[in-house]
Amino acid sequence: MSEEILLKRKDAEELAMKACLASGAARASARSLVDATLSAASHGPPTLGFPHFVDYLDGFREGRINREPKPRLDRAFPAFLVSDADRGIAQLGFDLAFKDLLDAVRSLGVAVFTQTNSYTTGELGYYVRRLCNEGVIGLAATNANAMMVAQAGGPVVYSTNPMAFGFPLGEHTPPVIIDQASSATAFVNVVRAAEEKEPIPKGWAVDSGGNATEDAEEALKGALLPFGGRKGANVALLVEMLSAGLSGGPWSLDTPDFRSGTTSPAVGLSVIAIMPGPRADGRIERALRQVERLQEKSVFVPGVTGVNSTHTSGEFSIPRSVYEKIATIAKTALDGEPSNRKHCDGYPK
Repeated sequence: MSEEILLKRKDAEELAMKACLASGAARASARSLVDATLSAASHGPPTLGFPHFVDYLDGFREGRINREPKPRLDRAFPAFLVSDADRGIAQLGFDLAFKDLLDAVRSLGVAVFTQTNSYTTGELGYYVRRLCNEGVIGLAATNANAMMVAQAGGPVVYSTNPMAFGFPLGEHTPPVIIDQASSATAFVNVVRAAEEKEPIPKGWAVDSGGNATEDAEEALKGALLPFGGRKGANVALLVEMLSAGLSGGPWSLDTPDFRSGTTSPAVGLSVIAIMPGPRADGRIERALRQVERLQEKSVFVPGVTGVNSTHTSGEFSIPRSVYEKIATIAKTALDGEPSNRKHCDGYPK
């Protein structure tokens, strides 16, 4: 395992902002991305925090992300908000629509936000956690470029196609947050294993020949496997329809690679917001009692059981290799040097 660097929240936030701005991101995009990254580092899998943040910095610098986007929000129906992220980050389009989404769900009971034409969404739990913090139930789905087979030996047809669900439990208890991929593992976990020269568990992936592999580098040349065989593939299709189908974004088969080239993956994201009934119905309190019953029976409740200690301590643990990449990019902001702007020629200014 690589050495870890421990940063206080303020220092991590400052470093991330400097790196975003040095990469050419407009301040609004930088603010949305840093907030989402800190949330992912606090609550999500470690790989979806600062390690994935590096993918965004590369995306800004190499032209896959519009550095100064102007997202457009339309209202197809009273409770149906449609966003075009203008090839920017997904988090910015969501942030700009968030108040309208809350107003709609509080007025109508159910509301939908769907977005296309963005870079990958990052930690999907972030979007439903935002809703839960407002006392609203959330369900989110997204896709990306195809990297998963429906069955071993078959062609690559889906992305990891994650789905996230959040249910609020009141002001003094963190919400239930279920955030998981349709694949046996998240793609970033395989990338991290390859970088660390570590093996991956059997059942995660196949090599380029369709054979089971425990070699992470061979897995990156091959494809991921769905969890639970055909049932996992069915979930991936469900997510594909909710994200690409509902948003009008590209299917995973047609989505450019989010880690190479200069073309935006333009992926889809859909978030369904649901009010948990009138306050007098006490459904949040009822859900909290159920979670407490489950915990008494030693059931792991995602988002509630084993809250990340770095979040409560206000510190973040970052792999040294990741920290050094971010710090190197951030340093260009201090030196006053451009950060690979030549890769972004022709992009909107």
